[in-house]
Amino acid sequence: MQTHGVALSLSLSQSLNFRPSDDPSAMADHDISSPLLSSQPSDTPHLTIIVNASDSDNHPNNKNINNDNNGNHQNGRDSHSRNPFELIGSKGLEVPGPATVDPFRNETPTIDGLYEWVKIVVCLPIAAVRLVLFGVCLLVGFLATKLALEGWKDKQNPLPRWRSRIMWVTRVCARCILFSFGYHWIRRKGKPAPRETAPIVVSNHVSFIEPIFYFYELFPTIVAAESHDSIPFVGTIIRAMQVIYVNRFSPSSRKHAVNEIKRKASCDGFPRLLLFPEGTTTNGSALISFQLGAFIPGYPIQPVVIRYPYVHFDQSWGNISLAKLMFRMFTQFHNFMEVEYLPVVSPLTNRKESIIHLAERTSHAIATALNVTETSHSYGDLMLLTKALQSKQEKPSSYMVEMARVESLFHISSLEAVDFLDKFLSMNPDPSGCVRFYDFLSVLRLKACALSEEIFAFIDVEKNGTITFKQFLFGSAHVMKQPLFRQACELSFTECTAGGNDYMLEHELGDFLGRGIPDLNADEVHGLFNLLDSDNDGKISKDDFDSCLRKNPLLIALFLPCLLHKGFSSQKLVLER
Repeated sequence: MQTHGVALSLSLSQSLNFRPSDDPSAMADHDISSPLLSSQPSDTPHLTIIVNASDSDNHPNNKNINNDNNGNHQNGRDSHSRNPFELIGSKGLEVPGPATVDPFRNETPTIDGLYEWVKIVVCLPIAAVRLVLFGVCLLVGFLATKLALEGWKDKQNPLPRWRSRIMWVTRVCARCILFSFGYHWIRRKGKPAPRETAPIVVSNHVSFIEPIFYFYELFPTIVAAESHDSIPFVGTIIRAMQVIYVNRFSPSSRKHAVNEIKRKASCDGFPRLLLFPEGTTTNGSALISFQLGAFIPGYPIQPVVIRYPYVHFDQSWGNISLAKLMFRMFTQFHNFMEVEYLPVVSPLTNRKESIIHLAERTSHAIATALNVTETSHSYGDLMLLTKALQSKQEKPSSYMVEMARVESLFHISSLEAVDFLDKFLSMNPDPSGCVRFYDFLSVLRLKACALSEEIFAFIDVEKNGTITFKQFLFGSAHVMKQPLFRQACELSFTECTAGGNDYMLEHELGDFLGRGIPDLNADEVHGLFNLLDSDNDGKISKDDFDSCLRKNPLLIALFLPCLLHKGFSSQKLVLER
């Protein structure tokens, strides 16, 4: 019989005690290359004590499922736990560690220190003047833009030259708005490449200040969210830039935006195009993953770097409201801004270059100029962060998962990730963002048994009795990605409805699951049935079943033992495809 034990080897002296030399000179005699502990002679007698742990493991009073003093789930077989998803092709789960960078956190969200408070009080009269200047410039720019766009209907072609000249009034107003925000001078390095050399400009995105600066400096065509069109004053002004609107969650809208980028980049009559490939603002401490829209046309691209050096006031638009950010800008003596135009990045001509490689070269050029790291965060992480903030989580940044990597590995969208976060938050995570075993079971309507223990242990890759959202998301997405997941879902539904119906009744679900989960009582079956019956009509249709398992893919593990009991294997599932 195989036993598990701990071997304790003790060297025996005449008194069965080991003690260091009482002579201080003994250590002094050793040089730096000598070992700190000398090796014992091979013939020195030893005492070996074997502590047998197998009996205690198998003691009838010893439970598989128990809790430590903190209420965390402890599994005596975690390190050797069976993979409950092996039948559908899973070879185990790997989850990267948490990211060490939070690219969305504003470093000065509150007013701290006597210096800042004194400065704000001193600058309050100046702030009032700046606010008036901002309002006047915005109004004048709006009226000039209305005049430039009056009667213009041919919006598929470039803005006529005489209308563009009127827009210079608005551009000057934009520079005055920057002045009102405290950007009295702006340091520049390099210069814009000619439009015919680089029709597309890409930049990092830190604040709402960059679009104002580029409007004044380049008057480009921009790509913006559809919601921007309804912003008072601003919506009218960006329409004069012949903006390309896009809904980031609509594939057809994204495709249309790419076609418009190609069309306008290929025509010298249009202004150069400006895109912020990060897709959102960051704090500038890292460069997050790039969207590919700017790179699909395959034209030369000029990267531009924006920096906001600061000591007391972080100007990034992170976890701080727009009104508060504007107030802090108005109450600074001066805000620093640096703009650096980098060399043009051209597609390689000696070989066919992929869109992704062109984006990576551009991203690397910007990250190198900024001296920051590149991360796999994306706008999806900002959605997760916002959801965590709304639910009053103490460590909202722990819910970011570097969505660009998740999308690449598992092909799930940011909206799906937010749905998984909703599910995770319903499990009542603790202040550190971790969920315990029984809270996990409660939301998924699982009973405490060997199978549910294996499901939890599969996600708990660190084997500490709790799971994080990143582990929950990776585990769920990993299961959905398995080659036989869809086939197992279809086969499970078919086997449950063997009576010929195209729907599943509660007793059929109980009969099927009872073959793989012992002692499943009526209340537990009813809880699972209600979870699967998404439209609450008293029966589970194929759509109900598929929808529930896509939202809760870990539940497929409940049906796999039943399929195994019926003689199905991975090879047979492949043949059924």
